[in-house]
Amino acid sequence: MQLAHVSIEQLSVSAVNMRHSKRAPDISDILPSVRARGVLVPLLVRPNGAPDSFEIVAGRRRYFAARAVADERGEAEPLPCAIMEDGDDADALEASLIENIARLDPDEVSQWETFSRLIGQGRTIADVAATFGITEHQVKRILALGDLLPKIREAYRRDEIDTETVRHLTMASKAQQKDWLALYADPDNRAPRGWQLKQWLFGGQSISTKVALFAIEDYAGLIVSDLFGEDSYFADADLFWQTQNEAIAAKRDAYLEAGWSEVVVLEPGQYFHSWDYEKTPKKKGGKVVITISQRGEVEAHEGYLSRKEAHRARSNDEGSEQAETPAKPSRPELSGPMQNYVDLHRHAAARTAMLEHPGAALRLMVAHAITGSSLWQVRPDPQRAANETVAASIAGCKAEAAFDDKRREVLALIGTDDEDGPIAGGNGDDFATASVFARLLALSDDDVMRVLAIVMAETLASGSAVVEALGNHINVNMGDYWQPDDAFFELLRDKEVANEMLADIGGRLVADGNVSEKVKTQKKIIRDFLMGENGRQKVDDWLPRWMKFPVESYTKRGGFRTADQWSKVQSLFVSQ
Repeated sequence: MQLAHVSIEQLSVSAVNMRHSKRAPDISDILPSVRARGVLVPLLVRPNGAPDSFEIVAGRRRYFAARAVADERGEAEPLPCAIMEDGDDADALEASLIENIARLDPDEVSQWETFSRLIGQGRTIADVAATFGITEHQVKRILALGDLLPKIREAYRRDEIDTETVRHLTMASKAQQKDWLALYADPDNRAPRGWQLKQWLFGGQSISTKVALFAIEDYAGLIVSDLFGEDSYFADADLFWQTQNEAIAAKRDAYLEAGWSEVVVLEPGQYFHSWDYEKTPKKKGGKVVITISQRGEVEAHEGYLSRKEAHRARSNDEGSEQAETPAKPSRPELSGPMQNYVDLHRHAAARTAMLEHPGAALRLMVAHAITGSSLWQVRPDPQRAANETVAASIAGCKAEAAFDDKRREVLALIGTDDEDGPIAGGNGDDFATASVFARLLALSDDDVMRVLAIVMAETLASGSAVVEALGNHINVNMGDYWQPDDAFFELLRDKEVANEMLADIGGRLVADGNVSEKVKTQKKIIRDFLMGENGRQKVDDWLPRWMKFPVESYTKRGGFRTADQWSKVQSLFVSQ
């Protein structure tokens, strides 16, 4: 088979081409690549009988893309062609079929291998996207496979792991990936996949002692071990995070003392994407990026600059033949022990004097609850919904809408730009805490209490005994905030419970008369009473026992966590 460059005017599409049709093909996916690089893969052609004239057996879309570029530029370049010898139509059709099957997209792992090599050679994500005719988001998604351990990538290449599972694994730390591989390889265990993997990665508060940066013997809290003593865990997650954050701060300070220009500590769960950075040594301004997983694991990525910062540094270097040697830092005014001496004496005086100023103490406490510190870690309740039905019901409920209105008012009081995000849950920055404290000092006591109420509300743990204690103490009337909605009836699937609800709303006679009916039928009758339809007398302000304060059960079967939580604290708030 002869290889040659053939003028575009000498080419036409053969009738045996398996993609032959009168309608022009869709070339939007390959057009950017042809614009940028031209046609790289030769077209398969054969002589069509006329002198210096060829028909295209395979490569019709590349031919149309080249014609489009020629129309745009007003000139056409010859196209690379593999010229077949004269043969029958069956040979040509077979060649067309083989060539098109061979053009199937490579698997994502193969794409990652190619993309990562290009990035390593200095190509940008935008360059790669333009070359292959895909979006930058798709390139980043493929590059994320680089965060996986090789064994996971190979399993994905062999289709042993589905796409959703791989997507979640790209968010896992290396230690989590190793734990997952151990489960995957163990015939007696089942490695979590899909949404279960996401819960396994981010759910729960079981924090292994293996992730601690600090000495375990210095930990003041309780540590629990499994039956075999092989694994141990911190029983108090809040105390762990306080101690771990102190160790992270010490690690950051050690890097700075070692001469690193900057140490960036990312928020827990925020990912370090290596393709957005370039390796840069310390002497050329490289930074250290510290990542923290939701499970407490800490990784330090030494010697990196963002691609933008690295480009700027190279531009500055090109302006002079030799980079200037950075000036040696001058000796600090205070030694380390003297600085510690000053800090502790000022701390002792300030906190003792604050006892005579409870108003300032209140405002400073609220500021810490909002922004956090190395000693404070306050997080808003995530309000995790079990499924989309529950999420949609909560998003549209009256109580959430009223809370959001109040929160926006408080955000305006403290001068926060973000009108949609939570107030609590800051990253512990000292300047942010002082800024909020200064703002609170300018507010009246009543306004400060409004801020405090919102912060407490955001950080109230859902499903806890504290919710039951609070609701009982302030006599919450759920009817003011909630009415039975479609989600409630969709999730109501217990026949015995539905019959008891029917007795509540329609009387025992009606409930007994329908005791053998399906759940669907009994729920329909309950709706009829609520709406006053189908001959049922309308019932207003009905609340299921589950939604009342104090809460009540419909059966004696147990398994109702809310009732168990109330039972745990009931004696503290109700006289026996």
